[in-house]
Amino acid sequence: MPADQPRPLPAWEHFEHRADMGVAGFGASPAEAFEQAALALTAIICDPARVRPELAVAIDCEAPDLELLFVDWLNALVYEMAVRHLLFSRFRVRLEGSRLRGEAWGEPLDRVRHEPAVEVKGATYTALAVRQADDGTWSARCVVDV
Repeated sequence: MPADQPRPLPAWEHFEHRADMGVAGFGASPAEAFEQAALALTAIICDPARVRPELAVAIDCEAPDLELLFVDWLNALVYEMAVRHLLFSRFRVRLEGSRLRGEAWGEPLDRVRHEPAVEVKGATYTALAVRQADDGTWSARCVVDV
């Protein structure tokens, strides 16, 4: 997409970073950008369209600023995926000051149907940014360790 054209929202993307992978989410609010970045996180592992949103998992995080809260959100998702052996395809985030209350919907990992490509080990502070653009849209991005 040419740089001078606005990005349709909500949206997500990956960006290259050495041996790791960057995730970015875009939306009309920080919460929507966080949700889209979570979808990008799943898309590193498998096609999110193959993940049925059957089970809900509550995620609660608290951090002193939006950037740290974003990393905590992604790491909470990575933790839930690892411990519960789940993949997620739908997300809802509510930001209340320094607290994030969210839900992630997904299903147990099915190696045959989901065809996981890699395991995400965690979100990092590398390339970390949560920003509002001049047009009012929000982005949230960082590098994740794969």
